[in-house]
Amino acid sequence: MLRFRSLGSGSTGNATLVEATSGGRTSRLLVDCGFGLRQLDARLARAGLAACDIDAVFVTHEHGDHIGCAHALSRRDRLQVWMSEGTWLATGARDFEGRLGFARDGADIQVGGILVQPFTVPHDAREPLQLRCTDGARSLGVLTDLGHATPYLLARLAGLDALLLEFNHDSDMLAGSAYPPFLKLRVGGNYGHLSNAAAAAIARAVHHGGLRHLLAAHLSEQNNRPEIVRRAMAEALGAGEHEMLTANAAEGSPWLDL
Repeated sequence: MLRFRSLGSGSTGNATLVEATSGGRTSRLLVDCGFGLRQLDARLARAGLAACDIDAVFVTHEHGDHIGCAHALSRRDRLQVWMSEGTWLATGARDFEGRLGFARDGADIQVGGILVQPFTVPHDAREPLQLRCTDGARSLGVLTDLGHATPYLLARLAGLDALLLEFNHDSDMLAGSAYPPFLKLRVGGNYGHLSNAAAAAIARAVHHGGLRHLLAAHLSEQNNRPEIVRRAMAEALGAGEHEMLTANAAEGSPWLDL
């Protein structure tokens, strides 16, 4: 069985747990850990877990709300960490004492019973990667922090059972916000973050009868609203707004089974 849970998602920090259970063995991958150690521990505790229950960490890119305490967590709990070489270099090429693995586009990684399939995305980081995770029976896509969809990216999301997808901002709210012009251009640009309309287009493109869960993530607290996101999701999937799920910065989401 494959399941996942956001521990929190937003500009203040992002972390997602992916868990696979088969034959009495459970494997857990933490995708990003964009919080301090104490806060991450508290969020894990709310999920009924501790850092020692995690098999590995995958860092998607070097921005602080994603890499967070990865180095400190690895040293304290002797956890394996995966990231691209570009991400590692962008964060100062720190020493992980032999527990760092380099991920790259198209190269699968096995974390216990979870097969991790990284793919490149357009974002303003040195070598950003997002993920497809599978236990062999079900597949989850984790897709945040990108400016636009590419044909390659959409192909990597085909046939998913669940998708955690960035719905970062409402374009009108961003345009009318107090953000300085350079930040508006960065967030709304081709290497920034997905607007609700752009995210909805991705959801519509990959939607099929077997997609059980679409979880909206990385909502901007200044330039978005959950009700606007749920409306965009519902229109994309042809479903009711009450069925749409969003992860928030404080609590993330509940466990979602695939």
